[in-house]
Amino acid sequence: MDDDLKHLISGREASQRSDHNGYKYCPRCRGVLVISAVEEKVRPHCPACGFIYYQNPTPAAGAVIVRDKTILLVQRSIDPRKGDWCLPAGFMEWDEHPRQTAVRELKEETGLEIKITGIFEIFFGMDDPRTHAVLILYLADAVGGILQAGDDALDARYFRFGELPDNIAFQAHRDALALYRRRYLEA
Repeated sequence: MDDDLKHLISGREASQRSDHNGYKYCPRCRGVLVISAVEEKVRPHCPACGFIYYQNPTPAAGAVIVRDKTILLVQRSIDPRKGDWCLPAGFMEWDEHPRQTAVRELKEETGLEIKITGIFEIFFGMDDPRTHAVLILYLADAVGGILQAGDDALDARYFRFGELPDNIAFQAHRDALALYRRRYLEA
């Protein structure tokens, strides 16, 4: 494993929720789920019908919008981490491509219409109490709309990289901000 990724998959938040999201019964046959080793990992499974519950991370997407060496952040209006700042992003809907998720989330949270210009990076988030997440971040430009906090944001504004808020909500977002600085501002 890469040394620079070790902090993302260690510690108490790296383990799966011990209650397996509360599942006790099989969604196929309604039998009682048994928790034991399956495919080299302890998982709930149904001995009656063979169903295996895989506790997978939730996909999410967002965009990095930089203008005149400032980066767009939103202040969260909901828990977890209400009042903290993050990149505009959110969980994918069932019928969305990650690019569509990024465009939708930017519009909902900031009022901006964006044009995606490329993929920035993929991050693995393990510090959201709701779920672990695979966060796909795109590079994008604002091409329309009016910047205003919306949906689940208290505020939306651009920050200079040297003046970022201390309370960035999630480690994956802190890592993304640091990586953007290394790749594009210090290069």
